[in-house]
Amino acid sequence: MKNLPKKLLPLTVFAIAVTSFFCVRPAQAGYIVTLQQVGANVVATGSGAFNLNGLTFVDSRIATNQALVIANSGVIQTAPTGLVNVDEYNGFTGPTSFGSGGFHLADTGSGDFVGISGTPGGFFGVPQGYVSGNALTDSMTFNNATLASLGVTPGTYVWSWGDGANQRFTLRIRAAGVPDGGTTVSLLGCALLGLAAFRRKLSC
Repeated sequence: MKNLPKKLLPLTVFAIAVTSFFCVRPAQAGYIVTLQQVGANVVATGSGAFNLNGLTFVDSRIATNQALVIANSGVIQTAPTGLVNVDEYNGFTGPTSFGSGGFHLADTGSGDFVGISGTPGGFFGVPQGYVSGNALTDSMTFNNATLASLGVTPGTYVWSWGDGANQRFTLRIRAAGVPDGGTTVSLLGCALLGLAAFRRKLSC
């Protein structure tokens, strides 16, 4: 194989950096809820599982009409409409807010109840009787709303109670036009493959 010209050194460094990116295993995120603009509405969709080890059980209660966000108190709850039985825990750490907005009740909600309040002494809620590792899915919709009207700040917010798998709750607030992590990885992958092909051509 011929030695590469010095002018290709920056490309080689880039290739090493991108390769390192792919070699790092992402931490298992547990439950992830994505809040984003969909047409004229704001929609939250959540899925994942939890490991409750490390949390402290507080109480069981009945919740009603609890699909909501309160950004200035770090509260988000994806839940079905009507009455749901909820187990509450505490013992996690994380952000105390994700914007300046106040109380906003969703117009519709479905699926499993999952909620968190990042305020000091806040709560983490799951369906009553939830068993660690069970999959959860849910969604809620705020009609005729925007991220700005809800007072939420785009970004990624994580609450956790350990370093193990599924010991975290992740909220991703996605502004319009911002690609998700999968898109970014795909773009980097294409760049790496193109660079590899270019180097093979030079070495022939």
